Amino acid sequence: MTMPAPPLRGSTPPHYSIPSILAIVAAIGSFMTGAALGFILAIAAIVLGLIGLLLALMPQTRGGIVSLISILAGAVGIIAAIFKLIGHIV
Repeated sequence: MTMPAPPLRGSTPPHYSIPSILAIVAAIGSFMTGAALGFILAIAAIVLGLIGLLLALMPQTRGGIVSLISILAGAVGIIAAIFKLIGHIV
């Protein structure tokens, strides 16, 4: 009498990492707020984007392109926050 073979475990589809999703939300939010909060959100977008980029190196995680876009948008968000600050001063 032979035992039945255990069912083969299928691989789970890749999923987006939470830091990459939060990074794009922070990057978008940095353009919709004032200078101070925009600056903080832009920095958060860059940090979360870097974390998401590192997590995207794992085969079961997606979000590398989203994280890269978030890093670039965060850099532009910092520049935009500086211009907003200058606009309020002048």
